[in-house]
Amino acid sequence: MTRVLVVDDEPQIVRALVINLKARKYEVDAAADGASALQLAAARHPDVVVLDLGLPDMDGVDVIRGLRGWTRVPILVLSARHTSDEKVEALDAGADDYVTKPFGMDELLARLRAAVRRTEPVGAAEGGDVLIETEGFTVDLAAKKVHREGRDVRLTPTEWHLLEVLVRNTGRLVSQKQLLQEVWGPSYGTETNYLRVYMAQLRRKLETDPAHPKHFITEPGMGYRFER
Repeated sequence: MTRVLVVDDEPQIVRALVINLKARKYEVDAAADGASALQLAAARHPDVVVLDLGLPDMDGVDVIRGLRGWTRVPILVLSARHTSDEKVEALDAGADDYVTKPFGMDELLARLRAAVRRTEPVGAAEGGDVLIETEGFTVDLAAKKVHREGRDVRLTPTEWHLLEVLVRNTGRLVSQKQLLQEVWGPSYGTETNYLRVYMAQLRRKLETDPAHPKHFITEPGMGYRFER
């Protein structure tokens, strides 16, 4: 059974989420502040976190960074902050999706399901390859791991899913819209700033020279391509 950690200091929102999640057979833990959220996450190991950014004791972005120090659990931000800069800051810190308040429960649950799906084991790449090797790093699709210079590279679930889509289409242009819809969900298609943030993170973690990438190629105005 999927365990969800809800982090929000508004009791009515927590109550609504708990009722709706439990009705759909999720196990639910709730925290009203950042410190409690981090403690609960360490103790209960949720499968997905729904996180408000406006917490009484610390900024939700700091909670994201705290979680990302040790776990790749999907983090779905739920916040009244609407500006692009604030969304990008949360995504850059390691969040996987962002829903603004007020929100529709059906949409939120769909985003949550998509976040959980992105962490499920994957099968073979097209052509049967599960191990993709470049001169600088190796992608193991079956184990969901990336190795570089003899070490595992820590990727967030969204970084991994973006990498997986590109690797499965090695040598082919993947459009911005296709990437957004496959990684973030069918309601996305124009949020190209998400792609810029996450492609920059992949290049920083995997490219020898991120400013002059050899593997993660941008086709301006069209999309991205992975080359071995």
